[in-house]
Amino acid sequence: MTNLLNNTAKRTAHLAGFLYLLLIPFGYFGVTYIPAALEVSGDMAATISNITASESMYRLSMASTFIMNIVSIVLVLVLYKLLKPVGMSTSVYMVVFLLLGAGISMLNEINHFAALALSGIDAAALFTVEQSQYFVRLFLDLHEYGSYIAAIFWGLWLFPLGYLIFKSNFLPKFLGVLLIIAGIGYVLDSFILFLVPHYGIPNITNYTFVGEITILLWLLIKGVDVEQWKKRALESKST
Repeated sequence: MTNLLNNTAKRTAHLAGFLYLLLIPFGYFGVTYIPAALEVSGDMAATISNITASESMYRLSMASTFIMNIVSIVLVLVLYKLLKPVGMSTSVYMVVFLLLGAGISMLNEINHFAALALSGIDAAALFTVEQSQYFVRLFLDLHEYGSYIAAIFWGLWLFPLGYLIFKSNFLPKFLGVLLIIAGIGYVLDSFILFLVPHYGIPNITNYTFVGEITILLWLLIKGVDVEQWKKRALESKST
């Protein structure tokens, strides 16, 4: 029984770290790199030309975003298994917030599909150039604001995660504090971008994301204090 619990804790922690690591390439490619490479600020003609010329890349960025969100769902379920001995209800909040963020993010890709369709040859037969540019801009703007909404929940799920880690005794408390700070960064960034979108304020998450990098490396390399996790798991089963 003891060996089973030890192996379960180690495997679960390392799997969570690996899944967290996967979010980085898929998220960067799908959410940041490709959209930034194809969308030209203030020049919709160039943006439409780029999307049309690189349609496969544009579709790949959408697929990458879907994969990122699917991986994040698996990640939160693995973390739920690891952290539910600390607090069942708080672990449920963590799962719910992440699922909301992932769901919004995936639904938000409809706006990218619409922008792609309106950039194509078929749309040119139905709309004038000005109309096509207007609608493509509209859907890209809707996608941007949809991303802000998703980011609120990407921040909110870090609050219960950070709290659970802080209270766990099988992971360092400073990791929990860093994750809560990262969550605050996501939420503040989203509201700032809603309220003052054109002020060019640097993203707070550029400075607070260190919490997520630290936890993924800790889980991937070091894992958890198995004896403390086992103690928590046995206590939760006895209550």
